[in-house]
Amino acid sequence: MNPTHQLDPVSRRAFCERWAKAALGVAILPGASERLFAADPAAGPGFGKAKNVIFLQMIGGMTHIDTLDPKEGETQGPKAPVATKAGFQLGGTMTNLANHADKITLIRSMTSKTGVHASGQYLIRSGYEQRGTIKHPNLGAWAQHFKGPSHPTLPSSVCVNRQPQNGNGFFPASFSPLPILDPDAGLQYARSEAGADVMAKRLALLNQLDAGFRERFKTAAVENYTEFYETTAKLMSSTDLEAFQLAAEPDALRDTYGRNPLGQGCLLARRLVEKGIRYIEVTSGGWDMHNNIAEELEDRGTELDVALSALLGDLQSRGLLGSTLVVLCSEFGRGPKINGNGGRDHHPKVFSTLLAGGGVKGGFVHGSSDKQGYAVADGAVSVQDFLSTIGWSLGLPVHEEVLSPSKRPFTVGDKGSPVMPVFA
Repeated sequence: MNPTHQLDPVSRRAFCERWAKAALGVAILPGASERLFAADPAAGPGFGKAKNVIFLQMIGGMTHIDTLDPKEGETQGPKAPVATKAGFQLGGTMTNLANHADKITLIRSMTSKTGVHASGQYLIRSGYEQRGTIKHPNLGAWAQHFKGPSHPTLPSSVCVNRQPQNGNGFFPASFSPLPILDPDAGLQYARSEAGADVMAKRLALLNQLDAGFRERFKTAAVENYTEFYETTAKLMSSTDLEAFQLAAEPDALRDTYGRNPLGQGCLLARRLVEKGIRYIEVTSGGWDMHNNIAEELEDRGTELDVALSALLGDLQSRGLLGSTLVVLCSEFGRGPKINGNGGRDHHPKVFSTLLAGGGVKGGFVHGSSDKQGYAVADGAVSVQDFLSTIGWSLGLPVHEEVLSPSKRPFTVGDKGSPVMPVFA
């Protein structure tokens, strides 16, 4: 076990944000970087092709039978499956995605023991079961720990259509993803109400007040406290903030993605990848389809089909798909049988996920469910295996233990095994 991977337990984000808001006139801004790791290719893992990850999380339990693993017969969904040029079928609402089947890998043998929404969403995001005594990091925080910041002024992780929700886990608070709650609004409160001269005076005064304290307490926490102000001031005047402005995109392209939070969130994710942000989460709700699945699937399924297809095509046309891993997942699937309310109930026993780009195969299916979509037939993949696979694509040492502040060992994906057959 590497002792250098023990963590500083000090958390400062809330304190720094309060000071920044009072002194500088800003609110939500990414914290300063905690550490930089020297890049030594010979010492590193050397296997990841993904420089960036776009993690699309469908909240509510996306029905696998109606999206990525369609069935025929008594468990078939409201719409008949559609054929793809890769030879496999997709759900009836995935008509646009069918044209991109040669870019994707499907994992149709996901399985979990967690059938509760909040716990399942936590698990698929972190790889760990939810505990009251500790918070576990998402993959963006793991990547920042092992690889350092991905950009000199912008955050390494961003979450779209959601709050950070302890995305940093037990890592420093500055590893938390920057939240963009509305893709159309972009990054709010990133500009100071004060002018440049006033800002300069405030920073000079803060520096003067802090000088004695910094001299007396020469610790990493104090150094990063000072760095926070310097990074904040640099970011506020940076042209990099333009990455968060969707208005810069042509209206026609925005329409292609779909004028809804998922579609615009995917477009924003592409812009952030171009700017060098490593890990972007985009969430979309409405998948808890206990009732009237035919009507609800028409809305949610169509939004997903349009947004994901536009994202894959856009990334490919810009030469970014090979270095960007696109992930589509949900906390579990939904039952094969239509219930009395015309919907499907929770079903963690088997479900499906999708990967594209980042070194994975195109037009490939790993594992399968049985004829009814009730259980895994072959090639079972746990949530831990799935997240370890993403970490492997990112080039993370997924089996290396890191000590939390409480001195407990953790790994990327909780000791899962990367699903190596999905890689090209």
